[in-house]
Amino acid sequence: MSDHDYTAQRAETRAEYAELRDGPGLPEFADVDYFLIPDTKKDWAPLADALAKEGYDCEWVEDDEESDEPYLVATLYEQIISADGIWLGEEVATRIALEHGFQPDGWGLLGDEDDE
Repeated sequence: MSDHDYTAQRAETRAEYAELRDGPGLPEFADVDYFLIPDTKKDWAPLADALAKEGYDCEWVEDDEESDEPYLVATLYEQIISADGIWLGEEVATRIALEHGFQPDGWGLLGDEDDE
């Protein structure tokens, strides 16, 4: 767990945020999904329980068109969207994931388009 490079991860998050902000733009509020992949075939339920205690809603994805491997999606709903806000949620999810044998694999936003 101590080998993880949080500085590089944070820089990547800030760069991705800036690209989205300067490109298509970002909503003020959105659901933020954090993607976590197992190091090996791991039981995802303990990780989901630990993340739920921190306010994340978790879903295990077995079969996905974009990924051949299963992964866990940890979602924080209706977050204020900023580079620091996204990073705070990502850092917490990453620390918990690493303790359970999972690795971070990025994040994504899901805005509520019905409210526009």
